[in-house]
Amino acid sequence: MNAVETASHASEFNLTSGQFQRIRALVLKLTGIHLTEEKRQLAYGRYAKRLRALNLNNFDDYLCLVEQEDSAELDHFISAITTNFTGFFREPHHFEFLKQHVKELLAKKSQLRIWSAGCSTGEEPYTIAMTLLEAVPNIGRYDCKILATDLDKKVLATAAEGRYPLEKLQNLPLEVKRRGFVKGSGANAGFVKVRSEVANLIHFRQLNLLHDWPMKAAFDVIFCRNVVIYFDKEVQKKLFKKFSQRQVSGAHLVIGHSENLANVSDDYRIVGRTIYQKK
Repeated sequence: MNAVETASHASEFNLTSGQFQRIRALVLKLTGIHLTEEKRQLAYGRYAKRLRALNLNNFDDYLCLVEQEDSAELDHFISAITTNFTGFFREPHHFEFLKQHVKELLAKKSQLRIWSAGCSTGEEPYTIAMTLLEAVPNIGRYDCKILATDLDKKVLATAAEGRYPLEKLQNLPLEVKRRGFVKGSGANAGFVKVRSEVANLIHFRQLNLLHDWPMKAAFDVIFCRNVVIYFDKEVQKKLFKKFSQRQVSGAHLVIGHSENLANVSDDYRIVGRTIYQKK
């Protein structure tokens, strides 16, 4: 093993070029995320934690464990590399658009379908639900459903529980806190729970965006924010084509501020800041 092959990230473990290539191939296969050479330090840090947790001494042993059929480590491998930074009402203009758009839609029809693709720990779909309730207080009269999906089972469990530390809400207006959450007490002191009327609008499901999608519904709005930046262009093209096939003309797609559809999809036209409408 020469100096080029050996990572100099830390003396605790060695990460060779060959081992990193195995990690890259597995991550790409399982998640669609393309790890560049610049992400080697990141990968080392994330997976070194798993080696410590499992009391393993080297990356070869860890990768052999991950590559076993039906490996119990597979979910941890995926969770370690997927980035799950999110927050309530993140990129708030998206929800201002949604509030007005929902009013217009439900003035014309009684059914509404919204998809939060890559929902992480749940802040995005809960924000969508709170926005719907604010826009249409009697929304229970309508057939409204929010699908929230993520590849990572660990973050989905957190999302479905709907329990968050108080500091997650520190930048929200008091009225939003009151409408959306119940403050915990006793053993739950320092935490909040999403109100049932908010949570009841959402269905959480585990889904790998690169695999077949079981749902056949046409979605009025799809949120897929800060997800495709980890995919290469060819994967992005396939993904946005599949989104387009789940939407009718006039439906909307919302993506992250660091993303765009240039050279990726011709099926949408931009109608707002990172807000697109199907042609």
